[in-house]
Amino acid sequence: MLSCKQLVAYSSEFIDGQLRLRQRMSVRMHLAMCVNCRRFIKQMRLSQAVLRRLPRGQSAELDQLASKLAELRRQQR
Repeated sequence: MLSCKQLVAYSSEFIDGQLRLRQRMSVRMHLAMCVNCRRFIKQMRLSQAVLRRLPRGQSAELDQLASKLAELRRQQR
């Protein structure tokens, strides 16, 4: 069975449907037994959906916002 760390490594490919059958089944088996990883995948899917709805052509502004948020997070640690 996969560890949580391995599942995180496979998460993007899993969500995008790019895993081979054996890997996909291992991820699904892990998700069936791990509530924390189910939450993680749910959050990843939600984040992906939100990003898809953002308006196009504002990447410079979004990059600046992301940089500011990252800096604030570093300052809070």
